[in-house]
Amino acid sequence: MGRNRKNKEPLTAYDIAKKRVEEKKKFYRHLSTYVVMSIFFYMINYLSNPGHWWFYWPMLGWGVGLAFHYVNLFGIPGIVEEMSPEWEEKQIQAELRRLEKKGMDISRPTPKEEPPLELKEIEKRKRESWDDNELV
Repeated sequence: MGRNRKNKEPLTAYDIAKKRVEEKKKFYRHLSTYVVMSIFFYMINYLSNPGHWWFYWPMLGWGVGLAFHYVNLFGIPGIVEEMSPEWEEKQIQAELRRLEKKGMDISRPTPKEEPPLELKEIEKRKRESWDDNELV
C-alpha cells in the first residue's frame, strides 16, 4: 500500500482505486483528443495541400506519447501478464480443469522421499614441489 503525500497516512483501497480510475479517465481523454486532432490535421492537410501529405508526422509523434501513456497505465498486453505468477496460476488451473474433463486424476502427487545425498571426499594430492612461474 502507498502513503498519502499530504498527511503521510496510509492509503486505503478506496483511495488507490479512485486514483486508478482518475488515471484511466485521463488516458481516455488523451485518446479522444488524439482521435479528434488526427481528423483535424487530416482535414487541414487535405484542404490546404492534398498532394503533399504531412499530417501523419505530428500524429506519429503524438501516437508514440499516447502509446507510452497506455503502457504506463495498463502495461504491455500479452507480455507482462504472461510473466506474472497470477497468470501462471490461472493457466495451471485451466489446464487442470481441462485434464479433469478428460477423466484424469488431478490430485497433487505426494512428494517422494529421496535418500540424503552422500558427499564423497575428494582425495587431495600433495605436490612436493612447484615452480615459481606457476604461482599467480
